This record gives sequence, structure tokens and C-alpha cells, in this order.
Amino acid sequence: MSNARPSDAKYPPISPAQPFEWWQEQWAQNANPLARMQLAWMESLTQAMQFEAEFLAAMAENSLKLASCFQGEEAPNTPAEMHRCYQKLLKHASDAHMERMEKATTLSHDFRKRIWEEI
Repeated sequence: MSNARPSDAKYPPISPAQPFEWWQEQWAQNANPLARMQLAWMESLTQAMQFEAEFLAAMAENSLKLASCFQGEEAPNTPAEMHRCYQKLLKHASDAHMERMEKATTLSHDFRKRIWEEI
């Protein structure tokens, strides 16, 4: 008595590598959009870090100018000159902060646009 059924002749035996190849193909098709979404997130994160680095550079420049307000040849001699020096520093710092905030508000919009493009 034979254990083989007549319908088994239609299907060739499966090699051990075939299910793995099928799984790998399915995984690659499904993981690709996730990888693109992660790439979009990483690009947005990189932009945010770049904006923060620009802001920190502006604040470092401000610190150097503040130090020059207290010492050096260009140090102010009167309280009025010191006031003007502080006002310039404050304007520079507030302009840098406003630029930072403007970039931060566009960042979320750009991120949503990138995600939408990936979907």
C-alpha cells in the first residue's frame, strides 16, 4: 500500500530555501515604505539639529560680543554706550530666536509633507 496520494503528483516538493525566499520577498515589499518613512523622519530630525546648531552659533557669537562690551579697545566707557551694546546684543539674540521659531514651525509641515509623499 502506498502513502502517496494521486493529488500529490501535481505539487513538486518544496525545498527548505523556498519559504525563506518567499518570506524575504514579502518582508522587503512591506519594510520598504517603513524604511522610507524612517528616512523622512531622520531627514526632519537632521534639519532640526541643523537649526539648533545655527542658533547655538548665533548665541556663541553673541557671547563674544558681550565679552567685548566689558573689555578690549571697543569697550563702552559710559552707561549709555553700555546700554547700546546690550540693545544690539538683545536684538541679535531675539532675531536669531525668531528665525529659529520660524524654521521650527515649517519643520512640522515639511515632515507631514514628506510622510504624505511616502504614503
